[in-house]
Amino acid sequence: MAQHALFAVVLTLSVLGALAGTDLTAGTALLRIGPALALAVWYAYWVALRGGVGRPPLPYLVGASAAWVAMSVVDFALLPVAVAVLTPYWLRRAWWSAGGVLVLGSAWSWQRLTTGGSVDVQTLTGCVLGVALAVTITCYVATLDHESHRRQRLLDELTAAQAERAAAERQAGTLAERQRLAREVHDTLTQGFASIGMLLDAARDDLPPGSPAALRVGQAMRTARDNLAESRRLVQALRPAPLDRTHLAEAVRELTARLTEETGIEAYTVVTGRPVALAAGGEGELLRVVQEALTNARRHARAASVSVTLSYLGDALAVDVQDDGTGFAPVARHAGIGLTTMRERVVALDGTFTLESAAGEGTTVTVTVPLPDGPSAPAEVSAPSPSPSPSLAAGTQRMAPAP
Repeated sequence: MAQHALFAVVLTLSVLGALAGTDLTAGTALLRIGPALALAVWYAYWVALRGGVGRPPLPYLVGASAAWVAMSVVDFALLPVAVAVLTPYWLRRAWWSAGGVLVLGSAWSWQRLTTGGSVDVQTLTGCVLGVALAVTITCYVATLDHESHRRQRLLDELTAAQAERAAAERQAGTLAERQRLAREVHDTLTQGFASIGMLLDAARDDLPPGSPAALRVGQAMRTARDNLAESRRLVQALRPAPLDRTHLAEAVRELTARLTEETGIEAYTVVTGRPVALAAGGEGELLRVVQEALTNARRHARAASVSVTLSYLGDALAVDVQDDGTGFAPVARHAGIGLTTMRERVVALDGTFTLESAAGEGTTVTVTVPLPDGPSAPAEVSAPSPSPSPSLAAGTQRMAPAP
């Protein structure tokens, strides 16, 4: 606003000064006011309306300079209009402004010489001092503005660094808490279920085979073993150990291979595109989402096959977990803690979570998360290691070629 006000004041005073030094007629007034209005409209369009306050476009400078030259030809008293023309450049273009002041001072001295025939030393000295003062003030103000912007950039960088540090500390705290919970579950529930299973096994050996008590003990043993397996899966979900030694694609392939080995379900992983390494926390969250989806397929879907597809699309990573199980109606089904947790993990990564299912048609979980914007080293996806069972290796280690 101050810049616009300076432009208006300098232009208005220059025109009024030119009008005061001439015989005021309609023609002379039109010759001086008309170009001034055109210059004002030109300034308003390129600088005020199009946002050229900080960096005026070249068309503005060309048109404004042409208007100034035309006005100076009409009346040399309009030479100070150059100050208004250079208004957008006082702060951001110090050298341009200084050059404009020098041109303006030279033009004024030449005008006095041509109209008066000579220029005395006092007038020339005043012109030189005025130009030097204007150049000094322009450069000083531009330096202050430059330093202000530099400090602002430093403050912005400091704020961004603090935000990144706070996010890293939160992530580190979250990972540390999950590791603590994993240790607690392992040292209490897991060990407790293992001990219960051993005690029940010993008790069954002391009972007559086929007796009702032996049958009930056997049922209790199966329940203890199931809960032992669940507690171990919980510990694994809290601490995604596969990512400690490999990348996301390889860790997912290990999950599908383990699912096939433990249950007989045909599970395999497909990777398309060029794998890109995500942040460690992001890959851990995605791995937990895949673990939960595979657990649901294992426990509820009664599926014969499960596929996990990782598609690296340049700016995003799409993960699809699809099974051919019984399916369900998502609208009618109450969202359990597993689905809610999966959705929360994906939202925390600024991604999208989609669940598609129908009774008897299987279930598909689709997750899309953005990939890092900057250049990132591609994640090395090693070739699957040989498996003792050819059929198992073929079912669990499918790898699509990168396009």
